[in-house]
Amino acid sequence: MKIYLTALLKFKPGTTAQAKGYLEALVKASNQEEACEQYELYQSADDDTQFIFHETWASADGLQQHEQQPHFKLFVQQIGDIVDGPLSIFKTDRVA
Repeated sequence: MKIYLTALLKFKPGTTAQAKGYLEALVKASNQEEACEQYELYQSADDDTQFIFHETWASADGLQQHEQQPHFKLFVQQIGDIVDGPLSIFKTDRVA
C-alpha cells in the first residue's frame, strides 16, 4: 500500500541558504531510492524559512528503509542546530 506523506520543516532566520544545500542533497539522494515514487520540496512564498516535502512511497517498508539511509541520517545531523522547532509529518490517504 502506498504511503503519502507531507512534511513541514522550518529553519532559524539567517540559515535558509545553508538549509537549502542540505535539503537539495536529501531530495536528490531520496529520489534515487527504489521505493520512492515522489519526493518533492517546496519553499513557502510567504516565509523563506518554511519548507514543505510532498512524498509518495511504494510501501511502509520503503519509507522505513528511507529513514535508515545514510543520506537521511546525515541530513538529520546537519540540520540539528538550524532547525526551528519540530518537524510536522502528515501521513495521508489519497481521496481523489
